[in-house]
Amino acid sequence: MLTELRGHAGKALFARVAGPDGPAVRARIHDTPGPRWFEPDRPIRTVHGDASMFIGGISALLLQSLHPLAMAAVAAHSGFRGDPWGRLQRTSTFLAVTTYGTADDAQRAVDHVRGIHERIRGRTAEGLTYHAADPHLLGWVHAAETDSFLRAHQRYGAHPLDDAGYDAYVADTARVAEALGVVDPPLDRRGLAARLSAYRPELRATAEARATARFLLLQPPIPLAARPFYAGLAANAVAVLPPWARELLRLPRLAVVEDLAVRPVGRALTGAIRWAMTPPPATP
Repeated sequence: MLTELRGHAGKALFARVAGPDGPAVRARIHDTPGPRWFEPDRPIRTVHGDASMFIGGISALLLQSLHPLAMAAVAAHSGFRGDPWGRLQRTSTFLAVTTYGTADDAQRAVDHVRGIHERIRGRTAEGLTYHAADPHLLGWVHAAETDSFLRAHQRYGAHPLDDAGYDAYVADTARVAEALGVVDPPLDRRGLAARLSAYRPELRATAEARATARFLLLQPPIPLAARPFYAGLAANAVAVLPPWARELLRLPRLAVVEDLAVRPVGRALTGAIRWAMTPPPATP
C-alpha cells in the first residue's frame, strides 16, 4: 500500500513538473550516450537534483520580479499567468538538459532559448525599453536564480555542500550562463553576493512585481486540496529570500513563526517530495 502510494505521488509530481512528455524527455536526457557539460560528481548535479528546488524555484521568481525590465518582459511575453504549468515544465526541462544531458543536447537547448530571447523586445509602462537578450538583464536573471537555488539547498538540501562545494556550484552555473549570453558571470559566492549588490540600485517592487507575488503566494493555479502543501513551499520560498528583497516586496519576517513553524514545514515537505520522487528499492 505504501509503495503504491509512493508511486502514485511520484508520478503526479513528475507529471506536473515535467509535462506529458516527461518520461521520454527524461530517458533522452539520462540515457543518451555522449559527453556532458558536467560530470556526475559536480555540485550543480547535487543542487539541481534535490527537492529543495521546489522552494528555490518559487523564491527565484519572486526575486527576479524585482528588476522592472525583467518583470516587464516576463509579464508581456512569458504567458506565465495563462500557462504557469507550461512555463514551469519548460524551465525544468531546460535545467535538466543543461545539467544532465549530453553536451550537444545542452547546446541545442541554449540555442533555442537564445533565439527566443532575441525576439523578446518591448517597452515598459514608463517608456523604458528592454530586450531579453541584453547581457545585463540576463546577468540579473542568472544571479537571482543561482542565489535562490543555493539558499534553498543550504537550508533544505538532503546533502548540503561545504563552502568549497557551494563556490563550485556557482562556478558550474556560470558555464550555462555564459552559453546564454551572460558576460563575466560570478564564479563563487563572494562574486555572486557582489553581483547582486551591484544590481540593487536598479531594483524595486513595481505593480507588476507585487501582482506576481500575489499570484505566486496567494492565487496559485493548483487544486484546492493541494493548496496547503503549496502554501508551505511558498512560505519557505519567502523565508529564504534576502532580507532586502522581502522588504521591497513587503513580505514581513516573523522570526519566531519562521523558526518554529515555517522551517520545520519546509523540511517535512522537501522530505516528502524526495520520498515520493525516489523510486523504492527493488524487491529481491
